[in-house]
Amino acid sequence: MFIILQGGCAGTTEDNVPEQTLYHQLGGMPGIDRIVAGLLWEIAEDSRILPLFTKTNITRFQEKLAEQLCDIADGPCTYTGDTMKEAHRRLAVTPAQFNNLVDGLIRVMEREGISVGAQNALLQRLALMHGDIVFS
Repeated sequence: MFIILQGGCAGTTEDNVPEQTLYHQLGGMPGIDRIVAGLLWEIAEDSRILPLFTKTNITRFQEKLAEQLCDIADGPCTYTGDTMKEAHRRLAVTPAQFNNLVDGLIRVMEREGISVGAQNALLQRLALMHGDIVFS
């Protein structure tokens, strides 16, 4: 069972974030929090990827994922979590599991009404992490 927290990133301000950033297209911090919460439900319902999260501190994962999405979307956050390589090095994530998680993220963004352009922009930025997550 996942606990859903609303929060965003601490110590940030949206006052200086240009309105046309990917961050704003995702709905700002409230939108990112909804995306992360939705993704947690997707993970919980997917037996192919759920085993990767059995030893995960879900509260920390949720906080750091929101912080990371905010950061890479040009929002007011700075990602302070582990590197993707460090966080995933012992998990043996397969390409199929990676793709299943991406599919879940797409479903969440579609439900949230995120434009296809914004979805593609986020996915393009996240794709850069593939080599640090999947060790094949």
